[in-house]
Amino acid sequence: MPSYTFYNSKTKKEYDDMMTIAEMEELLKKKKHIKQVPKGINIVSSTGNRHMKNDSGWNETLSKIGEAHPQSELANQVTKKTIKQIKTEQVVTKHQKRQKGK
Repeated sequence: MPSYTFYNSKTKKEYDDMMTIAEMEELLKKKKHIKQVPKGINIVSSTGNRHMKNDSGWNETLSKIGEAHPQSELANQVTKKTIKQIKTEQVVTKHQKRQKGK
């Protein structure tokens, strides 16, 4: 449940209270002397980097995506290629460059 900060104009005190949004709205409607005090929120921009350690389930999902899209950058980063696949890609790249040169 979220925590809200309120100001009571009768007692001239500010206090925090945990309640649901519906409870907060009902409180503000019933008690006109209580106002909600807007406070800044905490925003976490990042908790790590791209190269942080992933769990095995996420790595498996990335591998499946890479296998489904073998020419993608993700496939180059995630999937493990056999020597045959590497050599085949090298030959294809060599012939593509040769065809562009003609």
